Amino acid sequence: MGFEDMESSDVLGVDRNNHCGCTSGCVCQVVRAIKDIQDEAVEDECLSCTSSCFIEPLGDLALPTRERADTRVFTLTNKDGDLFKGLFRGHDGKCVSVYFRVEEIFDNCCATLRVLIPLKKDRTTVVKIMNNGKIDYEELCSVRHWARSNSCITVDLHCFCAVQCIADVDLEICE
Repeated sequence: MGFEDMESSDVLGVDRNNHCGCTSGCVCQVVRAIKDIQDEAVEDECLSCTSSCFIEPLGDLALPTRERADTRVFTLTNKDGDLFKGLFRGHDGKCVSVYFRVEEIFDNCCATLRVLIPLKKDRTTVVKIMNNGKIDYEELCSVRHWARSNSCITVDLHCFCAVQCIADVDLEICE
């Protein structure tokens, strides 16, 4: 069964009544951990598990060698099982992304997220993430790099059911 054939009830434990079962605020805890890890960004030994959002320090989630990084790229999934989308300016009107960097966490699980620009292997912008109002997963799979945008969005992290860490990258973010 392909992803596009799945019902929302098959994705991430989401049921048709819009309940994800995430009453403990786990997305908030993970995004807080990502922020702490980004803030620390220190050298460390390679870890045996390279796919967890909680891995320290920043480096490359996919490879065992650690590289310089200042951003943990992640996606958020809403309670309907859909990837959360943000807008950024420019790029000939192609301005939708599902990739984010946490900038700040405040109050009771609110966060300011920077929308990241998805780039292909040749560092050109992935322009068709949205196709007829739906995410084009083939285009999404062509993303290999990210660039920072100047667009930020403030969200309530309680509104999401899942967070997936994608990669650690160096976006040369000024601290």
